[in-house]
Amino acid sequence: MNRVSLVGRLTAKPELRYTNTQTAFTRFSIAVTRQFNREEVDFINITAWRKQAEIICQYLDKGSLVSVDGRIQTGSYTDKEGNKKYSFDVIADNVNFLESKAKAQERASENNVDPYSFQEENYQNLEKQDDIYSTMGDSIALDDADID
Repeated sequence: MNRVSLVGRLTAKPELRYTNTQTAFTRFSIAVTRQFNREEVDFINITAWRKQAEIICQYLDKGSLVSVDGRIQTGSYTDKEGNKKYSFDVIADNVNFLESKAKAQERASENNVDPYSFQEENYQNLEKQDDIYSTMGDSIALDDADID
């Protein structure tokens, strides 16, 4: 099964584009902190299509907190120098807005950080209540030896 769920902040204002057949789409990336090491951030490329892309571009901005549910899509192409390049994107089925712009700015001023900066030091001062997974209980470790 190819499913992915992410929560993160947009790294830039998304731009609405159109294919040759006038189908709306947008490509953007989100900064996602790792669950066990909040100092590490992954930048994940997201692609959204049609009406969802239009809504994302209309209402979201750099720093907006979103959840993305979708699937992973890989691809490859040859660059101008003849080198083979590989791509990795999440194709969004659902993008949910988790925070208003006003709330993002309020939280940032309380933590004394730029809400639209994605440097590691901005994630070190976040409190546990900012972790949406903190109420899910203790973490568990799974090992292939544990699976029958």
